[in-house]
Amino acid sequence: MTAAFILAAGRGERMRPLTDRTPKPLLEVGGRALIEHHLLRLCAAGIERVVINLGWLGAQIRERLGDGRAYGMQIAYSDEGWPALDTGGGIHRALPLLDAAPFVLVNADVWCELPLAGLRERAERWPADALAHLVLVPNPPQHPHGDFALDGDRVHESGQAKLTYSGQAVLHPRLFEHCAPGRFSLIPVLRAAMRRGAVSGERYDGVWADIGTPQRLAALSTRLSSA
Repeated sequence: MTAAFILAAGRGERMRPLTDRTPKPLLEVGGRALIEHHLLRLCAAGIERVVINLGWLGAQIRERLGDGRAYGMQIAYSDEGWPALDTGGGIHRALPLLDAAPFVLVNADVWCELPLAGLRERAERWPADALAHLVLVPNPPQHPHGDFALDGDRVHESGQAKLTYSGQAVLHPRLFEHCAPGRFSLIPVLRAAMRRGAVSGERYDGVWADIGTPQRLAALSTRLSSA
């Protein structure tokens, strides 16, 4: 059974003062906390087991979400304390909770309307030599130069037309087999896998937003209320 991992441990510095007393994943939009929207999307995709990492004000997230039964799933937590372990270190620490199979990865601080069933199905049909599959989106105004290039279904570090990593992916635990415990970013790990030709990708042109500032959160709230 495919599991999912939600990155939810960050401080949300650019969201201050909203995140001074509330963890970023619990900021509300459209009548729910950001992370609750992700849980409902995962449940709709048939994913019933989710691991969430905790860092900044993580106890509030655990108290709000509980064991996951209210969302039709089972939730386990990887509590990193503070300071947290960044994206790569957080995933690496949580791997024992995710078994040895590919898992769906979602950043708690993005808004996306991509149905996640496609990522679950990809995890279930995982190629033997693959380490990661990334969802890429057109570059937003705040990130005009993008992150990675998509050539067919292969993702590369460089290229003429870069896209932005959406914060959604499928990862195989073997991606981290040479990593040591501690604090590190996921991006260098992905770049190393790209150099091995082990990262595939897809482009998503639907609704997506990086909820990185109070202004972007307000803009999303306005869009949803007028939809």
